[in-house]
Amino acid sequence: MKERSVMNIKIAASILSADRDNLQKDVNEIENYSDWLHIDIMDGKFVPPVTFIPNQIKSLETKLIKDVHLMVNYPLKENFIRDYIDAGADIITIHEECMDNINKCMDYIKNNGVKLGISINPPTLLKNLMPYLNRADMILIMSVNPGYGGQKFMPEVLQKIKEIRKLNSVIDIQIDGGINKDTIKYAVNAGANVLVAGSAIFGKEDRKKAIEELRYACKN
Repeated sequence: MKERSVMNIKIAASILSADRDNLQKDVNEIENYSDWLHIDIMDGKFVPPVTFIPNQIKSLETKLIKDVHLMVNYPLKENFIRDYIDAGADIITIHEECMDNINKCMDYIKNNGVKLGISINPPTLLKNLMPYLNRADMILIMSVNPGYGGQKFMPEVLQKIKEIRKLNSVIDIQIDGGINKDTIKYAVNAGANVLVAGSAIFGKEDRKKAIEELRYACKN
């Protein structure tokens, strides 16, 4: 496989690890250094926690791509997709493991002019993703079990990224979970080009330096 250009690399700062009482302040601090703003939405059922509500996301002032990751059972039936389109989502990712009709969810997202992502959890077989690969704008491979920030990176998922990259040389492949300056290079070498980092950014006092260190690690 041809080595991917560093110019294709995108850092997606995950506000799951930000200070929710000072969310706009934290977003402002990474505004000029991150590429995307990764927004994890949880319903308390697909995974135990409940995170943000649409009005919180709608009120965020940012020029960054709003990358909304729906960890919910019924993204369409329970109006999560509609609510986050209205909140300004540029990309909406749904899980293959959700309980809604995947094709109907995909149609709804696409028909509303929003980019589509499909995600799978670490235990899910890659073959479950294959029917949707050619319709998606982005594939999200979870490198931790979803639900909580700060978990340890699971290197066994890297093989999935390698296989997807062999099948599609241009699709965005995002990885989420345990990404830091030590693990990011493994994800990039496997073929991922959208790197979600939460505690590796918002857990640091100097957020600019943290993002610069991630970018540097991608090259080395």
